[in-house]
Amino acid sequence: MNTIVSVSHVSFSYQERRALDEVSFNVQAGEIFGLLGPNSGGKTTLFRILSTLLVPSDGQVKIFGLDVVRAPASVRTGIGVVFQSASIDRKLTVSENLRHQGHLYGLHGKYLHSRIDELLDRFKLSDRAQDLVETLSGGSQRRVELAKAFLHRPLLLLLDEPTTGLDPTARHELWQYLEELRSTEEVTILLTTHIMDDAEHCDRLGILEQGYLVACDSPTKLKEEIGGDMIIVETDQPENLRKRIQRRFRTDAIVLDGMVRIEQPKGHKLITRLIEAFPKQIDSVSLRKPTLEDVFIRKTGHKLSDEA
Repeated sequence: MNTIVSVSHVSFSYQERRALDEVSFNVQAGEIFGLLGPNSGGKTTLFRILSTLLVPSDGQVKIFGLDVVRAPASVRTGIGVVFQSASIDRKLTVSENLRHQGHLYGLHGKYLHSRIDELLDRFKLSDRAQDLVETLSGGSQRRVELAKAFLHRPLLLLLDEPTTGLDPTARHELWQYLEELRSTEEVTILLTTHIMDDAEHCDRLGILEQGYLVACDSPTKLKEEIGGDMIIVETDQPENLRKRIQRRFRTDAIVLDGMVRIEQPKGHKLITRLIEAFPKQIDSVSLRKPTLEDVFIRKTGHKLSDEA
Protein backbone atom coordinates (compact mmCIF):
# COMPACT_ATOMS: atom_id res chain seq x y z
CA MET A 1 0.00 0.00 0.00
CA ASN A 2 1.05 3.60 -0.56
CA THR A 3 2.06 5.64 2.47
CA ILE A 4 -0.25 8.64 2.85
CA VAL A 5 1.07 9.99 6.16
CA SER A 6 4.65 9.63 7.39
CA VAL A 7 5.51 10.89 10.87
CA SER A 8 9.22 10.58 11.63
CA HIS A 9 10.77 11.36 15.03
CA VAL A 10 8.43 14.28 15.65
CA SER A 11 8.82 16.28 18.85
CA PHE A 12 7.14 19.46 20.05
CA SER A 13 7.55 21.58 23.16
CA TYR A 14 5.47 24.33 24.73
CA GLN A 15 8.29 26.21 26.48
CA GLU A 16 9.38 23.76 29.20
CA ARG A 17 6.66 21.16 28.58
CA ARG A 18 7.40 18.37 26.12
CA ALA A 19 4.09 17.62 24.36
CA LEU A 20 5.51 15.15 21.81
CA ASP A 21 8.71 13.14 22.06
CA GLU A 22 10.19 11.28 19.07
CA VAL A 23 6.84 10.10 17.69
CA SER A 24 7.03 7.98 14.53
CA PHE A 25 4.39 6.06 12.54
CA ASN A 26 3.01 5.70 9.01
CA VAL A 27 -0.57 5.62 7.72
CA GLN A 28 -1.26 3.62 4.57
CA ALA A 29 -3.75 4.43 1.82
CA GLY A 30 -7.29 3.37 2.67
CA GLU A 31 -6.64 2.89 6.38
CA ILE A 32 -8.64 4.17 9.30
CA PHE A 33 -5.86 5.04 11.74
CA GLY A 34 -6.61 6.16 15.29
CA LEU A 35 -4.58 8.02 17.89
CA LEU A 36 -5.82 6.98 21.33
CA GLY A 37 -4.91 8.75 24.53
CA PRO A 38 -5.96 11.14 27.30
CA ASN A 39 -6.40 14.87 26.77
CA SER A 40 -2.85 15.49 28.01
CA GLY A 41 -1.30 12.76 25.88
CA GLY A 42 -0.26 14.86 22.87
CA LYS A 43 -3.07 13.99 20.44
CA THR A 44 -4.22 17.56 19.81
CA THR A 45 -0.69 18.84 19.32
CA LEU A 46 0.02 16.11 16.77
CA PHE A 47 -3.32 16.75 15.07
CA ARG A 48 -2.46 20.45 14.68
CA ILE A 49 0.90 19.53 13.16
CA LEU A 50 -0.76 17.13 10.71
CA SER A 51 -3.30 19.79 9.72
CA THR A 52 -0.44 22.30 9.07
CA LEU A 53 -1.37 24.59 11.99
CA LEU A 54 1.79 23.90 14.02
CA VAL A 55 5.41 23.40 13.01
CA PRO A 56 7.16 20.55 14.84
CA SER A 57 10.16 21.41 17.01
CA ASP A 58 12.02 18.41 15.61
CA GLY A 59 11.37 15.62 13.12
CA GLN A 60 9.41 15.56 9.89
CA VAL A 61 5.83 14.98 8.76
CA LYS A 62 5.00 14.15 5.17
CA ILE A 63 1.50 13.89 3.71
CA PHE A 64 1.19 12.60 0.13
CA GLY A 65 5.00 12.75 0.11
CA LEU A 66 4.92 16.51 0.78
CA ASP A 67 6.62 18.06 3.79
CA VAL A 68 3.90 19.82 5.82
CA VAL A 69 6.35 22.59 6.78
CA ARG A 70 7.79 23.27 3.34
CA ALA A 71 4.58 22.80 1.31
CA PRO A 72 1.60 23.47 3.63
CA ALA A 73 -0.59 24.99 0.89
CA SER A 74 -0.18 21.92 -1.33
CA VAL A 75 -0.94 19.61 1.59
CA ARG A 76 -4.12 21.55 2.47
CA THR A 77 -5.60 21.01 -0.99
CA GLY A 78 -5.67 17.25 -0.37
CA ILE A 79 -6.87 17.06 3.23
CA GLY A 80 -10.25 17.57 4.87
CA VAL A 81 -10.26 18.57 8.53
CA VAL A 82 -12.95 18.17 11.19
CA PHE A 83 -11.92 19.85 14.42
CA GLN A 84 -13.25 18.92 17.84
CA SER A 85 -14.78 22.39 18.18
CA ALA A 86 -17.40 23.19 15.56
CA SER A 87 -16.12 25.13 12.54
CA ILE A 88 -19.51 25.71 10.93
CA ASP A 89 -21.43 28.98 11.15
CA ARG A 90 -24.49 28.34 13.29
CA LYS A 91 -26.26 31.44 11.92
CA LEU A 92 -26.08 30.19 8.33
CA THR A 93 -28.11 27.40 6.74
CA VAL A 94 -26.60 24.01 5.94
CA SER A 95 -26.41 24.89 2.23
CA GLU A 96 -24.85 28.28 2.91
CA ASN A 97 -22.11 26.68 5.01
CA LEU A 98 -21.28 24.25 2.23
CA ARG A 99 -21.41 26.92 -0.47
CA HIS A 100 -18.98 29.19 1.40
CA GLN A 101 -16.64 26.24 2.00
CA GLY A 102 -16.71 25.49 -1.72
CA HIS A 103 -15.76 29.08 -2.55
CA LEU A 104 -12.70 28.79 -0.28
CA TYR A 105 -11.53 25.88 -2.42
CA GLY A 106 -12.26 27.63 -5.72
CA LEU A 107 -15.41 25.67 -6.50
CA HIS A 108 -18.32 27.48 -8.15
CA GLY A 109 -21.19 27.25 -10.58
CA LYS A 110 -22.95 24.05 -11.58
CA TYR A 111 -20.19 21.81 -10.25
CA LEU A 112 -20.42 23.29 -6.74
CA HIS A 113 -24.21 23.11 -6.77
CA SER A 114 -24.11 19.49 -7.92
CA ARG A 115 -21.45 18.60 -5.35
CA ILE A 116 -23.48 20.15 -2.51
CA ASP A 117 -26.59 18.21 -3.56
CA GLU A 118 -24.55 15.02 -3.71
CA LEU A 119 -23.20 15.47 -0.18
CA LEU A 120 -26.54 16.55 1.26
CA ASP A 121 -27.95 13.30 -0.04
CA ARG A 122 -25.00 11.18 1.13
CA PHE A 123 -25.17 12.53 4.68
CA LYS A 124 -28.98 12.56 4.82
CA LEU A 125 -29.21 16.34 5.10
CA SER A 126 -31.31 17.15 2.03
CA ASP A 127 -34.43 17.88 4.08
CA ARG A 128 -32.43 20.22 6.35
CA ALA A 129 -30.57 22.10 3.61
CA GLN A 130 -32.36 25.41 4.24
CA ASP A 131 -32.38 25.12 8.05
CA LEU A 132 -30.08 27.17 10.22
CA VAL A 133 -27.28 25.03 11.64
CA GLU A 134 -28.13 26.15 15.17
CA THR A 135 -31.47 24.31 14.88
CA LEU A 136 -29.80 20.94 14.19
CA SER A 137 -29.00 18.21 16.68
CA GLY A 138 -25.39 17.49 17.62
CA GLY A 139 -25.30 14.46 15.36
CA SER A 140 -26.68 16.40 12.39
CA GLN A 141 -24.19 19.21 12.95
CA ARG A 142 -21.39 16.63 12.90
CA ARG A 143 -22.69 15.39 9.55
CA VAL A 144 -22.54 18.95 8.22
CA GLU A 145 -18.92 19.13 9.42
CA LEU A 146 -18.14 15.92 7.53
CA ALA A 147 -19.86 17.13 4.36
CA LYS A 148 -17.96 20.41 4.59
CA ALA A 149 -14.62 18.65 5.06
CA PHE A 150 -15.28 16.28 2.14
CA LEU A 151 -16.61 18.90 -0.29
CA HIS A 152 -13.35 19.23 -2.26
CA ARG A 153 -12.81 15.45 -2.49
CA PRO A 154 -9.78 15.16 -0.17
CA LEU A 155 -7.62 12.04 -0.16
CA LEU A 156 -7.15 12.26 3.61
CA LEU A 157 -9.68 13.09 6.33
CA LEU A 158 -8.34 14.31 9.67
CA LEU A 159 -10.83 14.19 12.54
CA ASP A 160 -10.18 15.41 16.09
CA GLU A 161 -12.37 13.60 18.67
CA PRO A 162 -15.20 13.25 16.10
CA THR A 163 -17.74 11.51 18.37
CA THR A 164 -17.27 13.59 21.52
CA GLY A 165 -20.65 14.78 22.80
CA LEU A 166 -22.65 12.50 20.51
CA ASP A 167 -25.22 10.04 21.81
CA PRO A 168 -24.74 6.32 20.97
CA THR A 169 -27.07 6.46 17.95
CA ALA A 170 -25.32 9.48 16.44
CA ARG A 171 -21.93 7.90 17.12
CA HIS A 172 -23.00 4.72 15.33
CA GLU A 173 -24.26 6.72 12.35
CA LEU A 174 -21.02 8.70 12.17
CA TRP A 175 -18.99 5.50 11.95
CA GLN A 176 -21.27 4.22 9.21
CA TYR A 177 -20.51 7.36 7.19
CA LEU A 178 -16.77 7.02 7.77
CA GLU A 179 -16.78 3.38 6.69
CA GLU A 180 -18.79 4.33 3.60
CA LEU A 181 -16.37 7.12 2.67
CA ARG A 182 -13.44 4.77 3.06
CA SER A 183 -14.99 2.00 0.95
CA THR A 184 -16.64 4.04 -1.83
CA GLU A 185 -14.31 7.05 -2.10
CA GLU A 186 -11.07 5.31 -1.12
CA VAL A 187 -10.34 8.06 1.37
CA THR A 188 -7.79 7.55 4.15
CA ILE A 189 -8.94 8.55 7.64
CA LEU A 190 -6.84 9.58 10.63
CA LEU A 191 -8.62 10.45 13.86
CA THR A 192 -7.90 11.16 17.50
CA THR A 193 -10.05 9.80 20.31
CA HIS A 194 -10.17 8.97 24.01
CA ILE A 195 -13.21 6.70 23.51
CA MET A 196 -12.50 2.96 23.44
CA ASP A 197 -15.47 2.17 21.19
CA ASP A 198 -14.04 4.50 18.54
CA ALA A 199 -10.63 2.88 18.86
CA GLU A 200 -12.13 -0.55 18.16
CA HIS A 201 -13.28 0.67 14.72
CA CYS A 202 -9.75 1.55 13.61
CA ASP A 203 -7.62 -0.68 11.38
CA ARG A 204 -4.57 0.36 13.37
CA LEU A 205 -4.15 2.29 16.56
CA GLY A 206 -1.37 4.40 18.05
CA ILE A 207 -1.48 4.92 21.81
CA LEU A 208 -0.11 8.28 22.96
CA GLU A 209 0.83 8.83 26.60
CA GLN A 210 2.56 12.00 27.83
CA GLY A 211 3.92 12.69 24.37
CA TYR A 212 5.25 9.19 23.71
CA LEU A 213 3.87 6.66 21.24
CA VAL A 214 3.81 3.63 23.54
CA ALA A 215 2.13 1.18 21.14
CA CYS A 216 1.04 0.96 17.50
CA ASP A 217 -0.80 -1.97 15.93
CA SER A 218 -4.28 -3.27 15.12
CA PRO A 219 -6.73 -3.42 18.07
CA THR A 220 -6.79 -7.21 17.76
CA LYS A 221 -3.01 -7.60 17.90
CA LEU A 222 -2.72 -5.13 20.77
CA LYS A 223 -5.22 -7.16 22.80
CA GLU A 224 -3.40 -10.39 21.91
CA GLU A 225 -0.30 -8.99 23.64
CA ILE A 226 -2.12 -9.48 26.95
CA GLY A 227 -1.58 -13.18 26.35
CA GLY A 228 -4.70 -14.68 27.84
CA ASP A 229 -7.56 -13.72 30.15
CA MET A 230 -8.04 -10.91 32.63
CA ILE A 231 -8.77 -11.95 36.22
CA ILE A 232 -10.11 -9.22 38.52
CA VAL A 233 -10.10 -9.96 42.26
CA GLU A 234 -11.96 -7.83 44.79
CA THR A 235 -10.57 -7.82 48.32
CA ASP A 236 -10.23 -5.48 51.29
CA GLN A 237 -6.47 -6.10 51.37
CA PRO A 238 -5.42 -5.70 47.70
CA GLU A 239 -1.70 -5.04 48.17
CA ASN A 240 -1.28 -7.86 50.67
CA LEU A 241 -3.17 -10.28 48.43
CA ARG A 242 -1.19 -9.19 45.36
CA LYS A 243 2.09 -10.06 47.06
CA ARG A 244 0.78 -13.42 48.27
CA ILE A 245 -0.51 -14.32 44.79
CA GLN A 246 2.83 -13.48 43.21
CA ARG A 247 4.72 -15.56 45.75
CA ARG A 248 2.32 -18.51 45.60
CA PHE A 249 1.73 -18.75 41.85
CA ARG A 250 4.78 -16.93 40.44
CA THR A 251 2.57 -14.74 38.25
CA ASP A 252 2.54 -10.98 37.86
CA ALA A 253 -0.30 -9.03 39.44
CA ILE A 254 -1.01 -5.34 39.92
CA VAL A 255 -3.39 -3.32 42.09
CA LEU A 256 -5.62 -0.79 40.36
CA ASP A 257 -8.72 0.91 41.75
CA GLY A 258 -8.44 -1.23 44.88
CA MET A 259 -8.61 -4.50 42.93
CA VAL A 260 -5.99 -7.08 42.00
CA ARG A 261 -5.56 -7.58 38.25
CA ILE A 262 -3.91 -10.68 36.79
CA GLU A 263 -3.16 -11.49 33.16
CA GLN A 264 -3.24 -15.25 32.73
CA PRO A 265 -3.62 -17.78 29.87
CA LYS A 266 -6.55 -20.11 30.58
CA GLY A 267 -7.50 -17.91 33.48
CA HIS A 268 -10.42 -20.09 34.54
CA LYS A 269 -7.95 -22.69 35.82
CA LEU A 270 -6.20 -20.16 38.07
CA ILE A 271 -9.47 -18.89 39.56
CA THR A 272 -10.19 -22.21 41.29
CA ARG A 273 -6.68 -22.29 42.74
CA LEU A 274 -6.97 -18.67 43.92
CA ILE A 275 -10.20 -19.32 45.80
CA GLU A 276 -8.78 -22.49 47.37
CA ALA A 277 -5.59 -20.71 48.42
CA PHE A 278 -7.11 -17.47 49.76
CA PRO A 279 -10.79 -18.15 50.61
CA LYS A 280 -10.96 -15.59 53.42
CA GLN A 281 -9.25 -12.75 51.53
CA ILE A 282 -11.23 -12.90 48.27
CA ASP A 283 -14.60 -11.15 48.20
CA SER A 284 -15.27 -11.82 44.51
CA VAL A 285 -13.43 -12.76 41.35
CA SER A 286 -14.31 -12.25 37.68
CA LEU A 287 -12.90 -13.43 34.37
CA ARG A 288 -13.04 -11.75 30.96
CA LYS A 289 -11.20 -11.35 27.70
CA PRO A 290 -8.73 -8.44 27.36
CA THR A 291 -9.98 -5.04 26.16
CA LEU A 292 -8.19 -1.99 24.80
CA GLU A 293 -8.53 -0.49 28.28
CA ASP A 294 -6.42 -3.41 29.54
CA VAL A 295 -3.86 -2.71 26.81
CA PHE A 296 -3.72 0.95 27.84
CA ILE A 297 -3.23 -0.03 31.49
CA ARG A 298 -0.41 -2.40 30.59
CA LYS A 299 1.34 0.25 28.50
CA THR A 300 0.88 3.21 30.87
CA GLY A 301 0.14 1.85 34.36
CA HIS A 302 -3.22 3.60 34.67
CA LYS A 303 -6.69 3.66 33.15
CA LEU A 304 -7.42 5.99 30.26
CA SER A 305 -10.56 7.19 32.04
CA ASP A 306 -8.41 8.37 34.97
CA GLU A 307 -6.76 10.92 32.67
CA ALA A 308 -9.36 11.55 29.97
